[in-house]
Amino acid sequence: MYMGKAVKLIFVGADWAPFNDKLKRLCQEVAAAKGVEFEEKKEDYVFLTKYGETDELGGADIPQVFVQFDDGTIKHVLTKVPVVGMNPDFEAARKKLEEALA
Repeated sequence: MYMGKAVKLIFVGADWAPFNDKLKRLCQEVAAAKGVEFEEKKEDYVFLTKYGETDELGGADIPQVFVQFDDGTIKHVLTKVPVVGMNPDFEAARKKLEEALA
């Protein structure tokens, strides 16, 4: 299924969320390296409910990352930073973002 060309990386975060700033910076770096636009949405629960991962009660975790394609399609890429053991794995997050923009 063709989804078009990736044109934007969308980061939905909140100042209070764990690793928010570090994941936001990572998204900015990957977007710049891949030549796509970066957009930040703060606590946009309407967007998260429409496009993101939600729990059984309809609540959405923050942060989440999405890719927007030139045909308008929005695809969920990542919810939170992957954790290995007790530590956040930012390299795994980077890899996931880069694959989504490939």
